[in-house]
Amino acid sequence: MEKYFRTIIEIPKSNSKVLHENKSVFIGSCFAENIGNKFLQYKFNTEINPFGVIYNPLSVKNSLENLIERKLFCEEDIKYFNERWISFSHHSSFSDTNKTICLKKINDKINSSSEFLKEADFLFITFGTSYVYELIENQQIVSNCHKMPSKHFNRFLLSVENIVEAYKKLINQILEFNPNLKIIFTVSPIRHWKDGAMENQISKSTLIISISEIMKNFSQIEYFPAYEIVMDELRDYRFYDEDMVHPNKTAINYIWDKFNELYFKNKTKQLNSEIHKLLQAMKHRSFNPESENHKMFLRKYLQKTMDLNVQYPFLKLTDIKQYFEQELNSSSI
Repeated sequence: MEKYFRTIIEIPKSNSKVLHENKSVFIGSCFAENIGNKFLQYKFNTEINPFGVIYNPLSVKNSLENLIERKLFCEEDIKYFNERWISFSHHSSFSDTNKTICLKKINDKINSSSEFLKEADFLFITFGTSYVYELIENQQIVSNCHKMPSKHFNRFLLSVENIVEAYKKLINQILEFNPNLKIIFTVSPIRHWKDGAMENQISKSTLIISISEIMKNFSQIEYFPAYEIVMDELRDYRFYDEDMVHPNKTAINYIWDKFNELYFKNKTKQLNSEIHKLLQAMKHRSFNPESENHKMFLRKYLQKTMDLNVQYPFLKLTDIKQYFEQELNSSSI
């Protein structure tokens, strides 16, 4: 009966299968961080948003070009505003009161992420909006306005032609940089409601049409319909956070399950299941932490963690191992 109460999105089958030992880069809107963090949680080899959260396609393009060229930032690339050094190419998490520290954070990340992208197997690009902010003083498309007054910016909507032409050039650059890279686009289901209802729809439609046109030119590109899954399969405000803008944990987990079915082999799902057991064990809280039963529980899962690491040495389980060791030490004091 379920099919009579909702629309099921038919997702084309993919020959691309992501393994834990593969290197995957996620870049784009905060939805890229949601799924990227799932990858980190389940110990995939993952890099997420080396410039911080980015919403529009041109800022994503500029960021990827910086990684390809390994463009290091200098003092002329940052600005002092509101008692902090900021970069219009970066999220505020890279800002700092100290200019040297700000540049070090930026350049260290560019160096490590450029090397990671060079060796990556998958690149996941999530577009959030077609609207961009252009800094009036130098016509730079900014990734983040850093809460500067709106008088410093021009705001406008990118056209399909703008996006397609930029990405035809970019993807050729990326594939020359890393010929083995598989690129998967998504459109974020996060609603940019401040743009207005109609403007948000125009923006999302522009992104979807642009990706469709880009895909016609490259066989290495796929599209994962995260936006369509939330809009049509879920289609209910109970799948949004209280702000009615961001998909909630239930929606993210639902999309993660869809992603699992499409991109993971059975052995990858089984390994995820084993890691999930360890993560659940870390959440366990004993009524009597000093009891022998609790110590046995901790030893059991510490051993499971070490056994899993022997079987899959590429997994980075150090944090889980340390957790059970510290809990054992604490319960023995």
